[in-house]
Amino acid sequence: MSRILPRSTPEAEGVDPAALRRLVDRLDALEDVHSLMVLRHGQVITESWWHPHTADRPHVMFSVSKSFTSTAVGIAVHEGLLALDDRVVDLLPADAPADPGEHLRAMRVRDLLTMTTGHSASTMEGIDRTISLPGAGWARAILAQPVEHEPGTHFVYNTGATYLLSAILHRLTGERLLDYLTPRLLAPLGITHATWEQDPDGIDVGGFGLSITTEEMAAFGQLYLRGGVWQGQQLVPAEWVAAATAAQVPNGPHGWPDWNEGYGYQFWQCRHGAYRADGAFGQYVVVLPEKDLVITMTSGLSDLQSVLDVVWETLLPDDVWARPAGTEPGTAPRETALPTPAGAASSPLDLHGVTYELEANPHGLGALSVGRAADGGTELTFTTAGADQCIRFGHGEWVPATCALLGAPADVATAAAWADESTLRGRMIFLGTPFEWRLELKFFGDDVTVTIDQNVAFGERELLRVTGKARRD
Repeated sequence: MSRILPRSTPEAEGVDPAALRRLVDRLDALEDVHSLMVLRHGQVITESWWHPHTADRPHVMFSVSKSFTSTAVGIAVHEGLLALDDRVVDLLPADAPADPGEHLRAMRVRDLLTMTTGHSASTMEGIDRTISLPGAGWARAILAQPVEHEPGTHFVYNTGATYLLSAILHRLTGERLLDYLTPRLLAPLGITHATWEQDPDGIDVGGFGLSITTEEMAAFGQLYLRGGVWQGQQLVPAEWVAAATAAQVPNGPHGWPDWNEGYGYQFWQCRHGAYRADGAFGQYVVVLPEKDLVITMTSGLSDLQSVLDVVWETLLPDDVWARPAGTEPGTAPRETALPTPAGAASSPLDLHGVTYELEANPHGLGALSVGRAADGGTELTFTTAGADQCIRFGHGEWVPATCALLGAPADVATAAAWADESTLRGRMIFLGTPFEWRLELKFFGDDVTVTIDQNVAFGERELLRVTGKARRD
């Protein structure tokens, strides 16, 4: 993977390296941080990827996508394609109701950007999903929902608002958001790995669905820190950068303090004069202008405030910035890894030739067998849809695998260990995403209980809890 950003050392950029070591150690203690990159003066001064996550694999950004959509709107405004006070129903005439109510008629582009559309709840609530609406015609479905409040007066975090921005740009430009941004933003920044999920009509979903690498995130943050300038070229209008990252509307109250500082144009304000692009489960681009600092992270965490607390506690003290500038060569990435399950590689249980017939379950898993891999790891073979799927779990190491148990095939890394002679525990990391499965198999005589939980989720974390009965061949 080619590098986008230059490397330096903490000392050369006036930062105490011990503070960055503490930052990595504190993030490591949170267990599910996947990557970190810190820039000062536009130079990378520390970077870490928690194995099996790697620098070259794009990671799902969730709502960091919103800040890229905002940037596209800013560029389009500069190009004269639309204005902040344009009415939404005028920009999406084919999707607007025949007789829009007073509040919908008053809704402007500005209201979409600031999440003040007037809705009482998010407009992207689908059947059994909280991320996207089923079927085609998303814009029409969103615009058909009641607008209870006067636009511009009531903040509700609303991914549907960002989707409408993407739909507007799609209509105005005749191309998908990703293609519009590529020559204007992504290619100049060196962002070559970007993909973006689309709705059934081929419109990029805008409010989520972007996948890029950690370094590409950092380049985006550095662009904003420099007022939209990259290598001497004004990619994003400076006035848009200033407005987008300012507190346009209040957004509290919230139990997490960094969620009470105000909201801009699809950017969040933070304490300490910082602002951020923010995605579910701990995807962050944090910009701290006072320190000329950009911090980017990917994670799989539920307590999002905990990540920002670590940043403030390790990087804000005055003694962090009391280091004299030096001339040392560039620094290497820190070696970090997610922990593998603790325990033995094998159990005295005799599972050779045993197949466990699983009770009926929503995922159609019919049978399970457990074996030893040639390298000392564990093999789990599940039968689903009449076919066997064997997944190898390493012991004390992460091994690559493919999993398609509950959906489309996905790249994973796996590890497992016997916590005791009757309990096998495994971790399955879905690479390039925040998600992980935590498996537990408990054996009682001829019975087994299989549990699969997810580390983070928009709904229930328990994916499977099923029992099985042994059949000996």
